This record gives sequence, structure tokens and C-alpha cells, in this order.
Amino acid sequence: MVIDFLPFQFQIESLPIAGGSLWATGLYVGFYPLSQWITAQCCRWLNYAERSLYLSAEEFERTRSAREAQNLFFASLLSIVPFLLVGSLCYCASVWGFGGRSWGVSLGMIALLVGGVSELGRRDSQSRHY
Repeated sequence: MVIDFLPFQFQIESLPIAGGSLWATGLYVGFYPLSQWITAQCCRWLNYAERSLYLSAEEFERTRSAREAQNLFFASLLSIVPFLLVGSLCYCASVWGFGGRSWGVSLGMIALLVGGVSELGRRDSQSRHY
């Protein structure tokens, strides 16, 4: 196994990972307009940064659609990072506040449910206005 080759031992706790991920998913879904804005800003920055790599305008325009699709994919992956950080902080705060690690996971599930219901309500109210 890989563990036999490492000179040190480390243990990965599953509850903090699960709790922080539940919190992060709940926040990502609940604050969907914010997550879309973060994705758009990351994509804009990636497109701008990649433009400086090309010397020829023709080559830049020829590969534009493929690069923009790739940058959108990378931006969507990058947009998860702030929510993972905030979700981990919410998990730590709930564990510290309530005194048990299972509280962090339980409240993460509740945050995910509340975020999902609020997003469904937001989409329903948008569809009724148009």
C-alpha cells in the first residue's frame, strides 16, 4: 500500500469533511446569484489572463470558443473554493457552539435543505414574474 512507503502516519477524519461539504453545498445553492457572480468573475479573469499569452490576434480569435469553454469549466471549479472555506468555518462554529461534531453535520444537512428550498422558491417566483 501507499501508506507503507510514507515515513509518517496521518489520519483523515470523515465528519469534518462531510460537515464542511454539506455546509458549503447548502451555501452554494442558497446563495446561487452570488455563486454565479463569482463564476462569471473568475471566467472573466481567466479570459483576460489568457489573452496576454497570445501574440497573434488571428490565433487568439481562431481558438476563442474552445478556450472560453475551458475557462468557464475552470471558473466553475474555482467558484467552489470560497464556499468550501465558509462552509468549513460554519461547521467549526457549529461544533464549537453546540459541543459535538454530529451537530455540525446535522446543521449542515439543514443548511443544505434550507438552501435548496429557498432556491426553488426563488426560481418559482422568477418564473411567475415573466
